[in-house]
Amino acid sequence: MIPDALSALLTGPWGLLLMAALVIGDAFTVVIPGEIAVTAVGALAVQTGHPPLWVVIAVAAVSALIGDASCYLIGRRVGTERWRWMRHPRVRAAVAGARRRLDRGTATVLFTARFIPFARLAVNLVAGAAHTPPLRYLTLAAVAATGWAAYQAALGAAIALLLPGGPVVTLLVSAGAAVGLGLLIDVAVSRARSSSRSRR
Repeated sequence: MIPDALSALLTGPWGLLLMAALVIGDAFTVVIPGEIAVTAVGALAVQTGHPPLWVVIAVAAVSALIGDASCYLIGRRVGTERWRWMRHPRVRAAVAGARRRLDRGTATVLFTARFIPFARLAVNLVAGAAHTPPLRYLTLAAVAATGWAAYQAALGAAIALLLPGGPVVTLLVSAGAAVGLGLLIDVAVSRARSSSRSRR
């Protein structure tokens, strides 16, 4: 009964709304599972046929762009130091790193940061604070959001195609895969930072 109710919720309009809310919230904090939501709904879309996978990707992409653009606007209006959470050592380090990378190449940084939760927040804040031209920013952020949404949904779709079992099994495995992938990215980023510090 509960699995059926959960499956019905996630494959209907409320599932898309919940996914959209999580993706938008994920732009501001790493504890909201935006990636997990897109991967899970993408898996269910392939396994149950509802909603269509392209709708999952479109909603996820628009939601990611809304979240990222909101961070950009915050950076543009208030900078990167006004609120106390912005002065947290981890946030300051991320902002400093984002500033250096944006100076080298806006397109590459915006695209790669979309896949790294904490870097995503910092890069969008700095892009706003640095007054990156809005049209240029929105164009690049839209491409990055679409690529991210397609990738996360495709991960869920691949799991649904390869994994035997009902929707709940698919949901749990796809969520676990999204978490595992996120942890691998965090480890890779951490090692890359340690390596660059040791070369200085």
